[in-house]
Amino acid sequence: MGFAGSVIIVIISLGAAVIIKNYFFVPKHLPAPKLDLNTYWGPGSNALYKENTMVKSYDITVKSEVIEDLKAQLLRPLQLHAPLEYVGFEYGFNSYYLENVVKYWRDEYLVNWPKREWLLKKFPHFQTEIQGLNIHFIHVKAQQAAGKTVLPLLLLHGWPGSVREFYEIIPLLTKPNDQNNYVFEVIVPSLPGYGWSQGSFKKDFGGAQAAVIMRNLMLRLGHKKFLIQGGDWGSIIGANMAALFPHNIIGYHSNMCGSMGPTTILKMIAAYFMPSLFYDKEYSKFFKPLPELFSHLMAETGYLHIQATKPDTIGAALTNNPVGLAAYILEKFSTWTNPQYKHLLDGGLTRRYTLDALLDNVMVYYVTNSITTSVRLYAEQFSQSQGQLQLDRVAVTVPTGCVRFQNELMHSTDSQLKERFLNLVHSTYHNHGGHFAAMELPKILYKDFIDFVKKLDI
Repeated sequence: MGFAGSVIIVIISLGAAVIIKNYFFVPKHLPAPKLDLNTYWGPGSNALYKENTMVKSYDITVKSEVIEDLKAQLLRPLQLHAPLEYVGFEYGFNSYYLENVVKYWRDEYLVNWPKREWLLKKFPHFQTEIQGLNIHFIHVKAQQAAGKTVLPLLLLHGWPGSVREFYEIIPLLTKPNDQNNYVFEVIVPSLPGYGWSQGSFKKDFGGAQAAVIMRNLMLRLGHKKFLIQGGDWGSIIGANMAALFPHNIIGYHSNMCGSMGPTTILKMIAAYFMPSLFYDKEYSKFFKPLPELFSHLMAETGYLHIQATKPDTIGAALTNNPVGLAAYILEKFSTWTNPQYKHLLDGGLTRRYTLDALLDNVMVYYVTNSITTSVRLYAEQFSQSQGQLQLDRVAVTVPTGCVRFQNELMHSTDSQLKERFLNLVHSTYHNHGGHFAAMELPKILYKDFIDFVKKLDI
């Protein structure tokens, strides 16, 4: 185990003692906090603010001068340090492969930019003003839905993803097939501060406040009841919506279910010492031993620390810096897809995705200049004001479905999940796939979502 492992065990034991002590004195679940559903997050004072409730078609066309400037930047000498000998992505993005990515971006992707832009515009884009912010979303209505049950579905992305993650799964959801009786009206927003959605101009805009805006968006579109699917931030915001507005949510499905209440942490520790009580042996590869898990999380969450503490610093470093932005974002698509890809010179990036699709996602951040506003969400989520809401201790009573893809950063057992998700009706395991499931394995995620919907009383 070594010294580090011994220290981790001591910390775990002390933490468990504190949790056990508090377990008997702290209520298991708390009532949902009362949030202002109309808080103004726009610039300046709201004294004269009157919300424009119009939903407008939105043109995401990129100005030609932006593309020309990007080409010019990518022509500059890179002057990168060579990677260490026999190193792939273990130290981050391999600089030799980064040179290849930049060359492809400049000489092929941008040469074909009209084609890529057409693809990004293939679905209808809209924008509306909510609580002082311009919120962008894709809205695709069900096609040829005769004889099918049509359900509204909110798809929520995370970081460093975007609406681009869902481009492969949207057609599966909106076009009927012979395998099931469901077809969906799909709404895919850019989260506030991401892509074409404005970020908050004021402090204290975290996952709870994003949940309010997403719910207000669905009400704006006429959907008083709807389904949610999401991962990463989409998982957190979706769970918040289910906790805060259960009367609006038909069901919540996530590919990154989790809960961090005191009893769930206790069960995570207990599962380390008595795994057979918490999951079948066939699923053991989904649950790393705690020392290994913590080591893995330490290696993969350095970004989280800086974004949760100094988001504007990393934002400044990456703004108008296309090479740095691509390296920072695409590195996550390597190790978060499969941690073993870090041993490959190319990070395994094109084993599960195309470079075109990956660069589409980078372009969303670049052309909207949204990297700083996107990472600020981390600082707000870990703020004192957000913590005081204690949303992790608000029970989710709506039907919940959780799908686990093996290479996700971490997983929770059903026993842990049921501490918060009291109506867990669907729980599955898949031996492949990672963090960006909608983009990597759209057909598998679609089937899992349909299997969840079939279990609902609709």
